[in-house]
Order: sequence, then C-alpha cells, then structure tokens
Amino acid sequence: MKTNAGRSGILLSLMATLASSALFTGCQTTIGGQTLPSPNYLEDDVQYFPSGPEFKLSNQVEAMRKYEVERLKAEAAQ
Repeated sequence: MKTNAGRSGILLSLMATLASSALFTGCQTTIGGQTLPSPNYLEDDVQYFPSGPEFKLSNQVEAMRKYEVERLKAEAAQ
C-alpha cells in the first residue's frame, strides 16, 4: 500500500524544481508597457552606436584649410 508521505515528497520536490527553474532562468519580460531586463543585463554587449558626423570628410576639409592658411602665410613671408 502506498503512503501519502511518498506522494507528498514527490509533489514537494516537483514544486521545488519548478520554482527554482522559474527563479534561475532570466528572460526579458514586458509588464505594464515596460520592458524589464534579464538578470544578466550587466554582462550584455552594448548595442547602441552613436551616429557619426553627416559629412564624412570633415578631417580632410580641416586639413586642407590648415594647408591653405600655411601656404598663404608662406607666400606673404616671401
């Protein structure tokens, strides 16, 4: 004859396993319109890359301006 103590032990261990799996799995959830992070959000890679300048050749233009100023100074000195 089976005892209720054996069944309650199995049920208790099943509930403990279920509860621990819910506690130890991290997932991103949405609650009330908020996106809540997973527990390991501090180890995640950065996914934001700030936009660069619209004009990609700004360093080249600045170098050409400096060159032009130096050239005019050299011509004025002669």
